[in-house]
Amino acid sequence: MRTPRTRSTVAAVAAGLLAASLASCGGNGGAHGSGFTIGLLLPSQQITRYETADRPLIEKRVKELCPGCTVDHANAGDDVASQQRQMNSMITRGVGALILDAVDAKALRSSVQAAHKAGIPVIAYDRLAEGPVSGYASFNGGQVGRLQAAALLGALRAKGDRREIVMMNGDPSSPNAVWFKRGSLSVLRDKVRIGKSYDVIEYRPDNAYDDMQAAITALGPHRIGGVLAVNDSVASGAISALKSARVRPVPPVTGQDADLDAVQRIVSGDQYMTVYKPFKAEAHAAAAMAVALGRGQSLRSIARTTVDNATTRNIPASLLTPVAVRAADIRKTLVKDGVYTIGQICTPKLRPACEKVGLTR
Repeated sequence: MRTPRTRSTVAAVAAGLLAASLASCGGNGGAHGSGFTIGLLLPSQQITRYETADRPLIEKRVKELCPGCTVDHANAGDDVASQQRQMNSMITRGVGALILDAVDAKALRSSVQAAHKAGIPVIAYDRLAEGPVSGYASFNGGQVGRLQAAALLGALRAKGDRREIVMMNGDPSSPNAVWFKRGSLSVLRDKVRIGKSYDVIEYRPDNAYDDMQAAITALGPHRIGGVLAVNDSVASGAISALKSARVRPVPPVTGQDADLDAVQRIVSGDQYMTVYKPFKAEAHAAAAMAVALGRGQSLRSIARTTVDNATTRNIPASLLTPVAVRAADIRKTLVKDGVYTIGQICTPKLRPACEKVGLTR
């Protein structure tokens, strides 16, 4: 991450990008019309938050900011070729702006370049795509990793546990996975022995299950003190493997995304923590960027810092702060913010566990 060098630098970059976006002002309404279409390209259905949280939040905020605007949505289902086709189709149709959460940041570079050539600004969402991106809305990935690692170390120290941990990292094609891992290692290095480390392809639970089984076989079921799982989907696969191997109790397992089933696992004691990234703030930032750029307006009030990708420097960015959530934190974070109700979390089976952690109506 790069902090702003000077206000004039950011303004100059934004001005150049906005000038390019004006070229797309045609039948869509563009910068001068009452409304235009914003393309929303999401990467996965495996990670449930994209369709249950991000999409409706972005669509709602776009309507609030631009009543005449519409959102054209597509989900790539973790398939790079599908996302390339979806994005190229939106470029051909002449959308006013694109919000892109790339399946593969590098593979989508040519599509980002095509959008730029067509005068369509691209807002990288959650994951920083390569190419001439016009804006970036996400969370500080390094801090996500640091929160997970600090929580795991705290759990191990509380039990006086000196056993090894297993790292279950994200898909190597995701730039966020590298960011998360770097943040985790900055805390874990020289403080705990990492027995095994895996990059979980596509963040899939079944791949995480297989990797965790391999770790159990290699290390032995009783040598694993904890699992640094990059997100809740990976955590679910790891926990299933540990249970299948009859590892009792399940060692502390981290997560990320605050999926409902992960929150329920935290209540039941199967998962130790997750990282809550207030999706509403992230979605609102992306929607505001898309509307502003589609209208030919500045990102100055939205993007407070800049980042670099592999091809472009000083991309205006909104980087938000993630929050660690353990059982005792659920009410004051997820319930308070309206992400879930106590009724949604506390199924009849979980009610005794909910009462123990203070989740009562």
